[in-house]
Amino acid sequence: MFHQRTGSLVALSNENRTAQRKHPVQEFNNGVVLSAEPIKDSQIFEVRIDRKVNSWSGSIEIGVTTCDPCNLNFPTSATGFLDATWVMSGTSIMKDGCTLIEHYGDHAVDLDQLGEGDRVGVMRSEEGALHFFVNGVDQGVAAHNVPSVLYAVIDMYGKCAQVSILDSASEEHVVAAVNSNIIEAAAEAPDPPAAAAAMAASASEDPRTAEMLAFHQRCGSLVVLSNLHRTAERKRPLDEFNNGVVMTSRPLLDDELFEIRLDHLVDKWSGSIEVGITTHNPSLLEFPATMTNMRAGLHSTIMMSGCGILTNGKGTRREYGQFNLDELQEGDRIGLVRKSSGALHYFINGIDQGVAAPTTPRMVWGVVDLYGMAVKVTILDASESERAVVERASNTLRLIDVENEDLADAPIERLLFHPRCGCHAAVINGQRTAHRPNAMDDFNNGVVLTNRTLQPNEMFEVRLDMMVDKWAGSVEIGVTMHAPTELDFPSTMTNIRSGTWMMTGNGVMHNGTTVIDDYGTNLDRLKVGDSIGMMRKEDGTLHFYVNGMDQGAAATNVPSAVYGVLDLYGQAAQATMIDISGGWSSDPTSFVAQEMVSRMYTDDDLRFHVVHGKNSTISPSGKTAARPNALAEFNDAIVMSSRPLKDNELFEVSIDRMVDRWSGSIEAGVSLIIPEDLDFPNTMTDIDHDTWMLSGSAIMQDGCTIRNRYNLDLDNIVTGSRIGMMRCSDATLHYYFDGVDQGVACSDIPSGVYAVIDLYGQCSQVTITSGSGVMDQRVAMTTTENPAAPLDCAVSPAETHHFSCCAGKNIVIENNGSTASRMQHFSHALVFSADPLRVDELFEVRIEKLSSKWSGSLQVGLTSMAVCDTTPASVLPPMARDLKSKATWIVTGSEVKKCGVTVKENYAPSLERLQVNDRVGIRRAGDGTFRVYINGEDMGVAASNIPRNVFALLDLYGRVESVTVTSRTSNDNMASSLPPSIPSLENSLEVLARCPVRCCVEHDEDTALSDLHLNLSKHGKNIRICQRGMRAERISSYNQAICVSAKPLARSQVFKVRIENTDPKWTSSLSFGVLGFNPEKISLPVSALNIKKPAWVVSGDSVFFSGVKVKDGYGPGLDGLSCGHTIGLRVDPDSSLHLLVNDVDQGIAAKDVPPDPYVVLDLYGQCQLLQVVSADDPAPSTVAVEYREKADIEDGKRLKQDVAEKSRSSENFVKNCEYRNMCSRFKTLLGLPDGYFQGEKVQCYCETCHKIRGDEPYYSKGEPPKDYAVPFGWCRFPLRVTPKIEVLQIFEKWHTAYHGCHSASVRRILDTGDLHVAGEGGITLRPHSTQSEEKNKPEEKSNVRQIVLSPTVKYAGCQSHAPKFDYRDLKSKKMQSARVVYQVCVKPGSYKIGPQTVGANEQIDPKFSNTELQWSTKEKGAVILSALLIQVQ
Repeated sequence: MFHQRTGSLVALSNENRTAQRKHPVQEFNNGVVLSAEPIKDSQIFEVRIDRKVNSWSGSIEIGVTTCDPCNLNFPTSATGFLDATWVMSGTSIMKDGCTLIEHYGDHAVDLDQLGEGDRVGVMRSEEGALHFFVNGVDQGVAAHNVPSVLYAVIDMYGKCAQVSILDSASEEHVVAAVNSNIIEAAAEAPDPPAAAAAMAASASEDPRTAEMLAFHQRCGSLVVLSNLHRTAERKRPLDEFNNGVVMTSRPLLDDELFEIRLDHLVDKWSGSIEVGITTHNPSLLEFPATMTNMRAGLHSTIMMSGCGILTNGKGTRREYGQFNLDELQEGDRIGLVRKSSGALHYFINGIDQGVAAPTTPRMVWGVVDLYGMAVKVTILDASESERAVVERASNTLRLIDVENEDLADAPIERLLFHPRCGCHAAVINGQRTAHRPNAMDDFNNGVVLTNRTLQPNEMFEVRLDMMVDKWAGSVEIGVTMHAPTELDFPSTMTNIRSGTWMMTGNGVMHNGTTVIDDYGTNLDRLKVGDSIGMMRKEDGTLHFYVNGMDQGAAATNVPSAVYGVLDLYGQAAQATMIDISGGWSSDPTSFVAQEMVSRMYTDDDLRFHVVHGKNSTISPSGKTAARPNALAEFNDAIVMSSRPLKDNELFEVSIDRMVDRWSGSIEAGVSLIIPEDLDFPNTMTDIDHDTWMLSGSAIMQDGCTIRNRYNLDLDNIVTGSRIGMMRCSDATLHYYFDGVDQGVACSDIPSGVYAVIDLYGQCSQVTITSGSGVMDQRVAMTTTENPAAPLDCAVSPAETHHFSCCAGKNIVIENNGSTASRMQHFSHALVFSADPLRVDELFEVRIEKLSSKWSGSLQVGLTSMAVCDTTPASVLPPMARDLKSKATWIVTGSEVKKCGVTVKENYAPSLERLQVNDRVGIRRAGDGTFRVYINGEDMGVAASNIPRNVFALLDLYGRVESVTVTSRTSNDNMASSLPPSIPSLENSLEVLARCPVRCCVEHDEDTALSDLHLNLSKHGKNIRICQRGMRAERISSYNQAICVSAKPLARSQVFKVRIENTDPKWTSSLSFGVLGFNPEKISLPVSALNIKKPAWVVSGDSVFFSGVKVKDGYGPGLDGLSCGHTIGLRVDPDSSLHLLVNDVDQGIAAKDVPPDPYVVLDLYGQCQLLQVVSADDPAPSTVAVEYREKADIEDGKRLKQDVAEKSRSSENFVKNCEYRNMCSRFKTLLGLPDGYFQGEKVQCYCETCHKIRGDEPYYSKGEPPKDYAVPFGWCRFPLRVTPKIEVLQIFEKWHTAYHGCHSASVRRILDTGDLHVAGEGGITLRPHSTQSEEKNKPEEKSNVRQIVLSPTVKYAGCQSHAPKFDYRDLKSKKMQSARVVYQVCVKPGSYKIGPQTVGANEQIDPKFSNTELQWSTKEKGAVILSALLIQVQ
C-alpha cells in the first residue's frame, strides 16, 4: 500500500491502495506518493493508471528512493528527489534529478504515451540491478548496484490523475516465462516429433496456441472473410483501395510459416499487397486504413511493402530481397517466419529472401494489408504450399523435404556445410546456410567447411544473404586439405599454413602467402544477392567464380581430396549454398545457365536479357531492371533487350525510380553486339563499335558525338516518364518521349540491333511498358516520312541552324544560339555548328557587324573535331588555322588550308572584302566535296574527300565581330512534334486530341465564335490554336509562341486568360499586352518584346513599349504565376491600360493607348497552355490532384493541412505591395536585427495579396490538429529557427496561436526567445531553447507568469493585448498607428482553454466561440516563436 504521508495534493483511498491528485485540471504537480514499506528483492511493485486528463503535458513517473517517507519533505515532483533516487520519466532514467539514460529500454517505451489501464512497475533484483516494467514487459537493467533498502516512488504528474497498486501475485506480468517452457521442452526432445509433442503439450499454457492459422474475425472495414476465415477479400475493389487490413487469429509460433496465396488482383490502383507482423492484438486494435499508418509507441509493426521493409511506418530497408510485392501476379505466394532467434524472414514463392529484421518481439500476429491491386488472398498450410515443414529442435531450424527422397540411392552425398565450424559461426537451414549470429559484435571466427570433399568439376557456390557495414573486409572462399572434424578452427582461414588455397579481396593466397595480387573481382565489393563459387577441375586447376563468371585459373596442381571453405569474415554475415540439382554439375557456369533456362519464355515479348552489367539486377519477370545500390554506385548498370528489335518495333521503358545523388541520368540506344559477347563496360558510351546511344541531348556513335541538341534531353526526365526507341524500316533510329516521336536521331542503322538501357547516374530503375511492340508497317513508314500525314496535320516548318555553346573565349552566343559576337581583341573567336552537317546541307551566316580597327576577316570551313556544348574553350586554339589535331579545312582570304597547310590558292574572291549583310555559306556535298557560297553563289569545290559528320567552323577574326545564322534545317530530316499512330485505341485518340486540325473540326460549325477569342491563323510557328480560338498551346521550344486576339479590344472590356499548364524546365513566363496596329500587317517575331511597332507589353514585373522598358516594379510579376491563376487586360475610358491578376486590378500600366487595340499574348518559357476565360466561365479548382504515398493520407484533416501548407508557402506575388512596404518600414523603426528574420520570406495578408494567393480563412495544424485563423490585415515576418526545431518537426506537430504584446517588448522577447519576459524584465532564456525529447517541467505557479495566447489574431491583436503605437512613417511623413503580435507554436497539452476576458459582448471571431478564445500556459519551453506580425492603420 501507499504511505500515508504524501504530496500536498494527494488523496488516498481504498485502504491506501489508490492515490489521486486533487484538482487535476487546475494543478499538474505535488502528486508524489511512496510505498509504505521498502520493496522486496525480485518482487515487482506495480501500479495501474486509472485516470488521465488532457490539460497538461507529461504523465506518470515511477522510481525508487532511499528517502524514508516518515521524515521526507516531499518535493513538487519525483525528479526533485535527492539522496540516491532513481526515476523513470518519459523515456529517460534520472538519478537525483540528472539524466542517467536518455533512451531506456529495448522498445524505448514512453511513459508519457501510456493510457488508462496501462501498468508500470519497478523491481530490484537479488543482484542489485534495477528493472522497470511496462504492461508486464521488462525494459531491461536501468541501474546496477542500487541500495537494498528502497521505497517505491510514484509521481502523478501532468496528465496522470489517479493510480492503484496491483497485487503482483494475481497478475500475469511476463509472457516470456511461458515461452521459455516451450523452448526448453523443444530443446530436451530427442527428435523433431518429440519436440512437436512438447510444443503441443505446452500449447494450452501459451497464449499462442497451435491451432490452424486463420484470419481473425475483427478486420478492416472493407474485408469479407470466408472459407473458415482462411480467405480474405476486399469489398468494392474498383472503388476503394484501402481499409483491407486482416490479422491472424492467434500469435505466430517461433519458426512457424505464415504463408498466403494471391487469388485476385485488379489493375486500377498503384501499390499492392503488404505483409508483416505486429504486436497489436486484433481483439483490441482499432484497424487503420493501411497498416503502414501504425506509428511507434507501445507496439511494434514490421511490414514488407513493395521491395522495402517498413518499421512502424518508417522505411528501415529500401531494398530487400529479390522480389517486389507490387509486381507479383495471381497465384504467387508470400510467407514469413519469425525464427526462434528473433529474426524475421520473408519467403516469395518458397524462396527465402533473407533476414528482414534481426530482432523482433516474441509475441506477434501475422498481418496482411489488401491494398491497391491486391483484392483476395488465402492462407496456405504446409501441404498446399509444397514447402518444407518448418520445425525446431536443439535450437536448429531444419527444412524437411516433403518429397520422399531416398538419399541412400544417391550416388554421391549431397554437398552441405559441416555442422562443426568456427566459434562465432553457426550452420542452419538443413546445413545449407552458414551465418555469424553476432555479426555486429565480432568480425572473425566465421570459418565453415563442406561436409565432404569436392568432386572433380563440382561447383561449390554460395549466395550472400546478409551483410553488415560495421567492419572492413568481407567473405573469403577456397579449398583446404584439412577435414572439418580434425581442424582446429582458426580466427580466419588465411592463418592456416598448410594445404589451403583462398581467394581474399581480389587476390589469391596459398598457405597464408599471397601468390596472385590482382586476380579477379574484388570480393570486398560484393553485395547481398551476389554469388561466389569455386571449382577444382580434373586437371587440378582451381577456378573461382563471381556471379557465375569464371575469374580464370587461380592455382594448379591442387590435390583431389579437398574440402570447400567459406570464411564469413568482416562484412559477410550470412551465406546460403546454391544447390545445383541435388548433386554437382560439370558446367562451370551452371548457375548462370540455370538462371537463363528459367528465363526461356514461350512468348515473343520483349524483356531484359539475363546478361547485364555487374551493378544491375533483373526482376524474375524480366520486365524490370534496377541498380539496387543506387546511392553508392552510379555506373556498371547496362541492360539490353532479350532479343534483337524488329523493324518498326518500339522498345519503351518507364522510369520507376530516380535518386538525387549523381549528375547525368539514363542513356538509351541500340547496339549490334550480342549481349553474351559483350564485355560490359562502365557505361555504354565507352563502346567503340556498332553502338548508337542518346546521352543527354547528344547522339553518339561508337563513343563519339555526331549530333548535339537532339529534341530529347534524357538528363531532364523525371519519374514516370516513358522513353522509347525504334529502328524503322528505312534504317533510321527514332526516340520517343511519353509516346511522342522526337524525330530522326541518326540513319543507316543496320538491322538486328539490340535495345540498350544504361541505368546511369540518377536513374536507378526502369520497367518495360505494355506500349512496346511492332507498329503497323504502313503506319510506321508514313510516320517516318511525314509524321503528320495520317492525321492531316501541318508539318512544323524547318528550324534555324544554331551555333554550338562550345566557342572561343572571346565569343558570346546570343538569340537562342543563332548569333555569335566577338566581345574583345581580334582572335579566340572560333564558333561551330551545333550539329554535324548532313549531306548537301547548307550552313549560312550573315555578317552583322564589322570593325575597321583590325585587319583580316572571317574564315570558314569544316572540321572533323567532335564538338559538344560541354567542350571547354580552353581546348580551342586562338585561330582556325591552328586547329590541327583533327582534319580541318578552312577558307581564309582566297586560300584553302587543310590543318594549317595551304592546299589551294586563288580559290575565290577574298573573304576580306565582305561587308555588313553579306552572306557566307558552307556545304558538304553528296560527292564528299567542300563548297563555299557567297551571297548564294557557289564558289566551286574547295576540297574533296571530306568525311561524314563534320561540323561547320567559323573564325570571327579581325574585322568581322558578329554574325547571325540564316540557314535552316531541311524538312525531311526534321522531327515532328506530333506523336505517331501507335496501334492502340487509347493512343490513337490521344494523337487525335493533339492534332490542331481535328481539334477545330470537332466543334459544332454552327457554334458562334466568342467575341473574345484568338486569331486562328495569325500566330507564332510553335503555337497551336484550338477550341474555336479559346485555347492556345505552345507545342515545342520556348519561344515563337505569340498569338493575338481576333478582334480589337473595346474600351472597358476585359480580355482574360487562365494559365492551364506550365513547364518548369524553362525560365520566364507569359507576356501580355496590346498592339496599337492590326497584327495582320506584320510578321510575328520570336517574342513579344521584339515587336518594334507600337506595342505595350507587361513581362515579368515590367512594362515595355515597342521593346523598351518604360516601367519597373509593376504588378505581381507574371513569372511567378502558376496553373489556375487568371490574367486580364482592360483599357479604361481614359485610354489607360490596366492589368488584372486573379481579378485584382494592379493599377495603370500605360497611358494613351490608341483606340481599337489588339490583345497580344506570348506563351514564353514556362507558360505552355492558356485558356481564354469568358464572363460565364466557372473558376476551376485550384487544388490539383497529386500522387501521394499512402502512408501520408491518414485522414481528411491531414490532407487538408497539406493543401493548406502548400497554399500558404506559395510566393507572395505582389512584390511591390505598399501595405507590405509600410509594415517593413515600421519594423525598421523598431530597430530589430535582420539576423532574427528569414529575409525575403515575408507574407503580406492585405486584401490584394491574400486574394491573389487564394488563402483560406482558417487552417489546421498539429497533432492532434487544431484550427487557427489566418492573420488577414497583417504582415508576417518569419523568424529564423534552430536546425533542431526543424528536425523535431515542431512547426508541424505543435499548434499555432498568437500572442499580443506592446511594441516596447518586441526586442526583449526576440533577444530571449521567451514570452515570459514581456512583463518581467529580469528573466532571460536562450533563444528558442527547448528539450522536446524530455518532458518540460513547469515551475510552480507562484514563480511563473501566465502567458495568454489565442487561435485568432482578432483577439490577440485587440487593444487589451496589443495596444496601438503611434509613429511617423519614414516615407509619407504622416502619423500612423501600429500593433505587433507574435505568431507562435504551442505544445499540445501544455495550455488551458478559457473564455475571453476583454469584456466583448459580440462574437469576436466567427470560427471560434468566445468561451474558447483565450489559451493560457505557465509552462516554459512549451511556446516557440515563429513569426512577428505587424498591422499598420
